[in-house]
Amino acid sequence: MPDTTGVPADDTLTEQQILSYRDEINELDAEILRLIKRRSEVSQRVGRARMAAGGPRIVYNREMTVLNKFGELGTDGRELGMILLRLGRGRLGGR
Repeated sequence: MPDTTGVPADDTLTEQQILSYRDEINELDAEILRLIKRRSEVSQRVGRARMAAGGPRIVYNREMTVLNKFGELGTDGRELGMILLRLGRGRLGGR
């Protein structure tokens, strides 16, 4: 009888392997969060310095470069890039 689950037979994992992958995912998530927080801090610092020097709040060509890079992941990647840009802007004009 043919397999109708859509999962190739060679992708069969034991419960222990699944748990191991989940542990790795949890570690990756923690690292991603750490990096996003750091990226936001650095971006906000650059933005504050740029504005203090009389520069623009947003540098659109820089943002387009970021969006194009994340666009390599498709539509969701561009959305992720937009979220990162928003996080990085912070409250540039406020306190």
